[in-house]
Amino acid sequence: MKILFLHGWHSVVGGVKPTFLKEAGHQVINPKLDDDEFDRALQTAQEEFDRHTPDVVVGSSRGGAVAMNIKSGSTPLVLLCPAWKNWGVVHLLKPNALILHSREDDVIPFEHSELLVAQSGLPPETLIEVGSDHRLADESSLAVMLWACSLLAAGKQIPALDNGLSGDSTGLPMDAQSTSQEEGSYICDACGETIVVPLDLTEGSHQSYVEDCPVCCRANTIHVQVDEGGLITVWAEPEQEV
Repeated sequence: MKILFLHGWHSVVGGVKPTFLKEAGHQVINPKLDDDEFDRALQTAQEEFDRHTPDVVVGSSRGGAVAMNIKSGSTPLVLLCPAWKNWGVVHLLKPNALILHSREDDVIPFEHSELLVAQSGLPPETLIEVGSDHRLADESSLAVMLWACSLLAAGKQIPALDNGLSGDSTGLPMDAQSTSQEEGSYICDACGETIVVPLDLTEGSHQSYVEDCPVCCRANTIHVQVDEGGLITVWAEPEQEV
């Protein structure tokens, strides 16, 4: 998966979030955006988008506003606490987009993302509550970001609310969590299919193993994490070649 990552205001290239995506086996384009002139930042982002034609664009904070304002066509957007009210002229979100935002964000109010979804005429599940601050650099938030990129790059949409947005602290949609205490599911990075796998919780709270996707036969590294409250999170990334 090829990802164009647009960083926030005064953020550095190669931060936690783009590094996480890169270490998950994806090609990440992470250009330095001008912190002073929004138009220059927009120009840089547009040039990188046109040059690399990414599968998905991720924009963090001010980078989320940049992502909304470039001409990205049908390429999906994953926006992290987007600062759309602070920068840019685009105030509507296209359908193939997701927003990840913490209700405890003290930089960009969570209500800004609620307003953006509402005025864009998009369903509530377009906005996923996750994390405990503006950075969204904790393990659970990073896992949700990767899941969102994989979902949208595969041309899929987030499950409707009646299929379950988690009400726990991770905010991870149920498709990326276990569906019971004995099975879970992940999205294959190669073919985009949702694969149900059995879970053996006696193997510990942090598990990683490799298995072939039953649909496309590509190898995935499966991660299983059980937090202190018993919440089970399952996600996958391509097997790393040694």
